Amino acid sequence: MLEVRGLNVAYGESQVLWDVSLDVPAGSVVCLMGRNGVGKTTLLKSIMGLLPTRSGRVAFDGTDLGGRRPEERAGCGIGYVPQGREIFPNLTVQENLRMGLLGSRRNGHGGGDPLEHVFELFPKLQTLLGRKGGVLSGGEQQQLAIARVLLARPKLLLMDEPTEGIQPSVIDQIEEAIERIKGQGISVLLVEQYLEFAWRLASAYAIMRKGTIVSRGSTKDLREDMVRQHLTV
Repeated sequence: MLEVRGLNVAYGESQVLWDVSLDVPAGSVVCLMGRNGVGKTTLLKSIMGLLPTRSGRVAFDGTDLGGRRPEERAGCGIGYVPQGREIFPNLTVQENLRMGLLGSRRNGHGGGDPLEHVFELFPKLQTLLGRKGGVLSGGEQQQLAIARVLLARPKLLLMDEPTEGIQPSVIDQIEEAIERIKGQGISVLLVEQYLEFAWRLASAYAIMRKGTIVSRGSTKDLREDMVRQHLTV
């Protein structure tokens, strides 16, 4: 489904990604791991078209995305839940969700009431519709951020640190939601530092170090000595 080949990305004269290649097969969850500052968020933003690339190729469903703007990539079926959630703090939960519905209408997707689908995943949101996003807890904001993207009915979901700063009970809800998302055939590229969470969800992993992929494979083959080598200080 997603193919990244030889991707090179720089901020000005400082190169961040070096010949990165990565695959996310249809219906799978792939976890992208690595220490802070190694380029994981940069890779997600590059896939989404939020950052220009120096060279390389990003293809989705066999279509080269080179030169396509972020909204065009979203229209192709890529959803992005950024680190820090980036909901609209001065809009209500309902208004935030309406922003996701705009994407759904643009793509012409049908199949029932999309709000009902996200309320099944995150029932708490239905009780918060009139509350402004900025006053929600971190866990509630994360649920809102995921729900808003799902309303556009993506085929691929890019998730950047969804458990960061969230209480354990909400982490369990997010894990269950991702399992159900996977069951609906949506692929997920997950950036995550909480390794047990990633291991439970992902079938494959890739580890980044200094802007390049240094290890990849099935999560069942990921050993603790590899984690210590690449992920601990």
